[in-house]
Amino acid sequence: MSDTPKYVHLAPGTTPPSLDGIKPFRAVVIIDAPVTQEWQSLVSDWLVHSGCLYMMAWGRDCSSWDDSVDLANLQNFDYGEIPDDDFVMTTWHSDEPLSETFWFSKNTAFHPTIELEQSVLVHIAKTASADQLLQAYDEA
Repeated sequence: MSDTPKYVHLAPGTTPPSLDGIKPFRAVVIIDAPVTQEWQSLVSDWLVHSGCLYMMAWGRDCSSWDDSVDLANLQNFDYGEIPDDDFVMTTWHSDEPLSETFWFSKNTAFHPTIELEQSVLVHIAKTASADQLLQAYDEA
């Protein structure tokens, strides 16, 4: 696993960037701003199609992200059986500090059949905080 995660800032309503070349990966979705249900579905679908196999949500309404990514994964397989290597693990971390979610990502978030080579911090906020969040992840 790479020691340094990739940081992706997503302002609510914007189009997510390509994540080519880093799959499979685990993602910590840090929700610091309100979003529409439609945009949340778009981002969840983007995570699944980009190669995210373990998604941890933290922040505003984080439990809804767990459901949204699960639904995107089901839709990807027409609501049929999902192969083990394509199953996206999801968790939400509503009652803990972000540092504990980062620790969980680094020490516990492993896929049962695929080695996850990279971590991605998906920061949903009006303004980016790359340095602060990368440092917090490093210290967790």
